Amino acid sequence: MTRNLLRALSVRGRRTAAIGAGVLLLLAVAAVVGPGLSPYDYAQQDLGAYFSPPSAEHPLGTARLGEDVLAQCLRGMQKSLVIGLLAAVASTTLAAVVGTLAGYLGGAVDRVLMALVDVLLVLPSILVVAVLSPALRGESWLVLVVLIAAFEWMLTARVVRARARSLRTADFVAAAEYMGASVPRVVFRHLLPQMAPLLLIDCTMNVAKAILAEAGLSYFGFGVQPPDISLGTLVSVGSASALTFPWMFLAPVGFLVATVLGVGMLGEGLRAELDEERKA
Repeated sequence: MTRNLLRALSVRGRRTAAIGAGVLLLLAVAAVVGPGLSPYDYAQQDLGAYFSPPSAEHPLGTARLGEDVLAQCLRGMQKSLVIGLLAAVASTTLAAVVGTLAGYLGGAVDRVLMALVDVLLVLPSILVVAVLSPALRGESWLVLVVLIAAFEWMLTARVVRARARSLRTADFVAAAEYMGASVPRVVFRHLLPQMAPLLLIDCTMNVAKAILAEAGLSYFGFGVQPPDISLGTLVSVGSASALTFPWMFLAPVGFLVATVLGVGMLGEGLRAELDEERKA
């Protein structure tokens, strides 16, 4: 019975991951290829079609200056995916390095690094970003990536630390130390590869978190700045017309939900698969 349950969980995990990966791949291809195939640029204005509802010419309608909503959503999704991916990779990498060093070295290094983690955990990230944003307004959107990544890595670092503490007495670590391997070599060549599945899942889930963080910050005016757009800025602009011109609001919300759902399903499927392998 237990074996059948594990097999069922494995199949379910693979199916969930496959569906999530399919949705995410479809959206990513649309975001990359779509703007080049669309007859409209995301900033192009159709002077004869202000606030036009969805039609054959504009499948998702037009915005207040006649911009094609579909072209805007594709451009916005492109920027949101790039920000989410970069922030997730940066935060997971930082968590992996800090957590592994703390768990492997222990002692004073562990106490200092975990004290830093505790301090950052109690800071209200949205408030810190809101305070810093006016000073950074007009800077590159890469600054937004750095700010999001700076507040996404702490919990993962604690998980990685616990895993590193359990691995530092393993035979392969003892053998590497006996051969005279340096701390960086032990960390990057022996410990981190052992945690690759965990870090991959965490990075996948962090993409969804970063996309939502970008959308939230952009909604309140602290994220991507005009003339550039993201799904968050489109939701912010469309919310003012949600009742009168609902397509301006529902279209970017739909793309945002589909993107986060696809990433979430992929991460959940990978997590279920990893849990099944651990129990087997």
